[in-house]
Order: sequence, then structure tokens, then C-alpha cells
Amino acid sequence: MEHNNCANFLAREVLDSKDLIKTYGGIGDEISICWIHKTAIIDNAIIGKNTKIWHWTHISDGVSIGKNCIIGQSVFVGKGVKIGNGCKIQNNVFIPTGVELEDNVFIGPSVVFTNVINPRAFIERKDEFKSTLVMQGASIGANATILPGITIGRYVMIGAGAVVTNTVFDFEVVIGNPAKAIGIINMDGT
Repeated sequence: MEHNNCANFLAREVLDSKDLIKTYGGIGDEISICWIHKTAIIDNAIIGKNTKIWHWTHISDGVSIGKNCIIGQSVFVGKGVKIGNGCKIQNNVFIPTGVELEDNVFIGPSVVFTNVINPRAFIERKDEFKSTLVMQGASIGANATILPGITIGRYVMIGAGAVVTNTVFDFEVVIGNPAKAIGIINMDGT
């Protein structure tokens, strides 16, 4: 059986490559190198091989991160989030419970995903959220806001600062507030 995980982390356990060797007695078929900054908080999560997690990032319980990902500085990943292989998540991104990123997704700096339709401080709604799916190869520009309960299609390009309120279809380019389609794009971004 192939093992693609760097390690299955227990609550608050933070390991880098040297710690993996020390903790697990070596690196064999079951343990592969990943890099996690010592200030990152990793709860009970699965981290794929060759993934890098930077300063002050918090990965919550039940998160699954694929192999060959880069998770930038000061990123929050909520409980149960799924992140595919080859994803690049830039600094200061907020990904709450209910979000799934397929393979090779790019998330620009300071992107915010939301998951509650009508939040109120005085009403407990921690379990009332809508799911969001970001499909393979999509790119989301810096400072975009993604409202809950939508799908972002394959190889979509979302412009910086866009506020995405509705589903975006495969290969669309969307910009603005609210985000509107202005064209289509190829897989390679041209």
C-alpha cells in the first residue's frame, strides 16, 4: 500500500523533517519528508508528503492536505477542510469548515471564504454552514471574498478583490463586486 502522508499528526504535535526522523525512528516507505514551521499549529490532521506549512498557520482537526502543497503564513484552515494535491495557498487566507479545494488550486493572499449565510453574534450557528467547492486548477486572486454554498469551476480565474456570490462555471474569468463573468480562459491561464 502506498503511503502519501507526511504523518498523521496528533493534537498540537509539530514536527519538521528532523523531528520525523527522531520521533518515528527514520524515514521509510510510510513516512515522507514535509516541512512545518515550528510556530504552526497542527491539530489532528493528515498532511501529504512534500507539503510545506509556514509561520503561524493553524490547521484544525480532521483536515486533509494533499501532497506537494504550499500553505503560506498566517493561514487558518477550519475543521474537516479537504485540500487536494499541488495546491498553493498564499499568506493570510481564511478557509473555514465546509470548504473543499480540489487538486492544483491557487488561492491568492488574504482570500476569505465564508460559510454562514446570515451570521449573528447573538445566535449560535456554528453547525449551520453551507459548503463551497473549488474545482481543479482554479485560481482565486488576492483579497477575493467567496460567499458560501457555491461551486467554483475547473480552471476558473477570479480577479483580485472580487466578491463571488454565485457559482462560477468552468474556464470563466470573473471580476468585480459582485463578481461577473467577463470572458473565458484556457487551462494554462491564457
